[in-house]
Amino acid sequence: MTAEYSAHHLQVLEGLEAVRKRPGMYIGSTDSRGLMHCVWEIIDNAVDEALAGYGSQIDIVLHADGSVEVRDRARGIPVDVEPRTGLTGVEVVFTKLHAGGKFGGGSYAASGGLHGVGASVVNALSERLDVEVDRGGKTYAMSFHRGEPGNFAGPGPDAPFTPFENASELRIAGRAAKGVTGTRVRYWADRQIFTKDATFHIDELEQRARQTAFLVPGLQIDIADERRPSTGSGTEGGSGTEADPGPVTTSYRFDGGISEFAEFLAPDAAVTDTWRLTGAGTFTETVPVLQAGGAMVPTEVERVCEVDIALRWGTGYETVTRSFVNIIATPKGGTHQTGFEQGLMKVLRAQVDQNARKLKVGNDKLEKDDILAGLTTVLTVRVPEPQFEGQTKEVLGTPAVRTIVANVVSKALTERFASTRRDDKAQTALVLEKVVSEMKARISARTHKETQRRKNALESSSLPVKLADCRTSDVAQTELFIVEGDSALGTAKHARNSEYQALLPIRGKILNVQKASISDMLGNAECAAIIQTIGAGSGRSFDLDAARYGKVILMSDADVDGAHIRTLLLTLFFRYMRPLIEAGRVYAAVPPLHRVIVMNPGSKPNETIYTYSEQEVHTLLTKLQKAGKRWQEPVQRYKGLGEMDADQLAETTMDRTGRLLRRVRVQDAEAAASVFELLMGSDVSPRRDFIVSSSDRLDREAIDA
Repeated sequence: MTAEYSAHHLQVLEGLEAVRKRPGMYIGSTDSRGLMHCVWEIIDNAVDEALAGYGSQIDIVLHADGSVEVRDRARGIPVDVEPRTGLTGVEVVFTKLHAGGKFGGGSYAASGGLHGVGASVVNALSERLDVEVDRGGKTYAMSFHRGEPGNFAGPGPDAPFTPFENASELRIAGRAAKGVTGTRVRYWADRQIFTKDATFHIDELEQRARQTAFLVPGLQIDIADERRPSTGSGTEGGSGTEADPGPVTTSYRFDGGISEFAEFLAPDAAVTDTWRLTGAGTFTETVPVLQAGGAMVPTEVERVCEVDIALRWGTGYETVTRSFVNIIATPKGGTHQTGFEQGLMKVLRAQVDQNARKLKVGNDKLEKDDILAGLTTVLTVRVPEPQFEGQTKEVLGTPAVRTIVANVVSKALTERFASTRRDDKAQTALVLEKVVSEMKARISARTHKETQRRKNALESSSLPVKLADCRTSDVAQTELFIVEGDSALGTAKHARNSEYQALLPIRGKILNVQKASISDMLGNAECAAIIQTIGAGSGRSFDLDAARYGKVILMSDADVDGAHIRTLLLTLFFRYMRPLIEAGRVYAAVPPLHRVIVMNPGSKPNETIYTYSEQEVHTLLTKLQKAGKRWQEPVQRYKGLGEMDADQLAETTMDRTGRLLRRVRVQDAEAAASVFELLMGSDVSPRRDFIVSSSDRLDREAIDA
């Protein structure tokens, strides 16, 4: 470090050198997220071709050596010489930043690759990249090492590399069948750039492929993961067999488009059919255009924005929104999402005002949350050269799109509500009833919150009779144990510390709320008792600050029925009291499975050891046998909490100094929701398939028979 600062301290990073110096500017990060972003860049180039009408098949292969390959059957990257640079089209695309066919040259009406840095950035951050192009009856090939073109002496990134010295060469690697065109890109990510723990996540890749197949009807995307061989059973699309295991392959193709996508995303039963709102609008914007002489001249151009929306209302209160620009996901929204919500609000407020007397609304006004409750939306727009905030393209910034989307939504929904068809009239009436009921529930909850103070255990007169409450009102210290059955309750009463531990028994298996309606859930005595005891409400009106207990601990037997009861309880918390889980305040108690009494010689007292699994008890007994120690036979196995006496239950499960708790977290709400729907939902056939395919993983010793 020096105080001197002059021009010779400045650095000019040329071309791909800038990418390697500051990769985060281009791919966000150098962990798994950045690694996956590189995959999307190559895949999106192939998808843009399909979106333009060229090619209906994309193959993605995760090779066992850590490389990724993307193949398409589109037009193929141009192989002729680009006149300004004197380089072939392939080398321009993979070595020059801000170069490509998506800057208004007429090759693409709308595309996801907009900045001309996708393929070149991936090349710069790859230890090796091979590209093959089929065009004009020939197969052309070129290889790169960290962005530099040259020749490798063998396969893989560790092969000796010789860079081109005088001029680059796009070699002819073979002949292509007549009429066959396409591009194949295979690359090895540079481990000098990415962190050691950066890995390709197959779940994210499959989710993105499924999403893209929904957005481009008729496009088939096949994924082959050669890192994990298939066993030939239980894997969707698995190509291997038990005798000849092959890679796990999955295929995605949906001809129903975004209507089918909305049905797939919807987490609840339908109130309406899936409505399609389509339209287009034009706008003008001034953009710099490169003239023949090399000058950039501001030019006013007219753009066309196409809007296609699929939406449906469901019986629940969750909002699911997916927005896309030229099939690129915009998870943080942007002007198109703002316009959609603006148009939706305008139409529904007008409809509620027109039917105010019938709906008994009074002077209350709808808010955005009232309308979005239970709404599943897939919003797509196609815009030439849209403006995004950053290379990651998470937020659309083109201002004119907001007005166009709002006008399309307003016009299409107004026509729907004005329709005289019997089906449309019935569905629009249900929508108005739903949004008004959500508005009334919101106002009622707010009024209740403003006028009622939270009551502690001594003040409350409405707590369930069977609740054995604690004495302290300090929420940070209190714990609510939800116990299975009265027999466990009797033991737990003697085992607990009544100063801060409360007990609520439930009888048997509570209602499966994944299938039941809200009214059925609230009418169920056990569910109502749990919600009443916690004291923070349920659903949208749930107030985490009003919860009466700092920890909610599910204490069920260590058998199959106990696991089922725990699953039912977690379903209730996940659907109607999710903030408790998100705050890390829901736990599952871990009672022991076995008690081993080790017999010590002489007057030395015997030692009691608890184990929590079959494997653990076998390991313990083997260890004791090797040490020459004896134990009391038979080893006691607890099938229920009621078999323990109070001292044992306190020591192993309830006493803070020695117990083991398992915290329930929601790291991925969507994944958790899909698992709950699979295990507890009303659709039986996927659950049956899951049980059949997973039967080989079942530990039969864990079944009480």
